[in-house]
Amino acid sequence: MKKYVVICVLVMAASCSKKPIDSAKESNVMLEEPTLKVVDSAAAGKHEGLALIEGMDCLTCHKTDTRLVGPSYQEVADKYTDADIEMLANKIIDGGKGNWGEIPMTPHAGMSKENAKKMVEYILTLKK
Repeated sequence: MKKYVVICVLVMAASCSKKPIDSAKESNVMLEEPTLKVVDSAAAGKHEGLALIEGMDCLTCHKTDTRLVGPSYQEVADKYTDADIEMLANKIIDGGKGNWGEIPMTPHAGMSKENAKKMVEYILTLKK
């Protein structure tokens, strides 16, 4: 019985000595945009925009030719033109809702406008 009490006391002491979780810290912080070496994607024969898409979370909701959570890239390419690059790049950065249904697109506030445009330019190459 004494062994049991000693073990319990040791376990309690060890668990109490851990650092408390700081709940005041921000837990929903946007991570920095991944760095992409354009030379690597060009050497691999990939469009810069495709390399960026593959490095982000885009493929969680979008596929090239199949609707998933959001529209397929081909559907987007068929609906928009080069005149819409600026607007679509802003949609990637700011997020949005209503153009393709009620499920909102997550904003990517940490993304540069230049990279968002490269992604849109790639998507528009998929036009049928």
